[in-house]
Amino acid sequence: MKIGDRIKKRREEIGLSVDEVARRLGKHRATIYRYESNDIEKFPTEILEPLAAVLQTTPAFLVGWESSDNRFSPEIKNVIPLPSTNKLPLIGTIPCGKPMLAVETTEEFVDLPGHIRADFALRCTGDSMINARIFDGDVVYIRQQPQVENGKIAAVRIGDEATLKKVYYFPEESRLVLRPCNPLYADMIYIGQDLEDVEILGEAVAFTNIVRHE
Repeated sequence: MKIGDRIKKRREEIGLSVDEVARRLGKHRATIYRYESNDIEKFPTEILEPLAAVLQTTPAFLVGWESSDNRFSPEIKNVIPLPSTNKLPLIGTIPCGKPMLAVETTEEFVDLPGHIRADFALRCTGDSMINARIFDGDVVYIRQQPQVENGKIAAVRIGDEATLKKVYYFPEESRLVLRPCNPLYADMIYIGQDLEDVEILGEAVAFTNIVRHE
């Protein structure tokens, strides 16, 4: 049995739709269909752990290293195991709008699923990242690193201030573009010597939407 067949079989055993798996992974439903149809030349290994967590199984089972998964019973659907978590310091706030000083505190900790690697968390304020599904009050998890690929969302320090934006860096032009995910906000552009005051704090690797009551 190929990996796509095991993914589909496991998904159906626990009663999840393709759309629900896609939502939990942050992928398009067409991507899940491609996984299940074995329509990819090389399965992306980085998705194995989060996919296994969604399907309540193990990466080893999905790739066929385990002949069966005895830890879970598909007949029991009202009680499911939660993924293991790690405690991460919530060190302050970061604006999703105009940069402003982040309020640093390490008095609060948040839980992060064990398969996601991050170094700290920030609470977001503002609405400039709403098209990335990041809203005011949400918590974003940051993996500390000095550079990110173009188009990735990152926490960026500008002088003594900070912001959360998509990053586009063009070294041949000595130009950095910080792009919001809301058409009501303009790009923030830094060129030449202005870059000396700009520092990428880390890549945003996950976020948690707060519960909102109407």
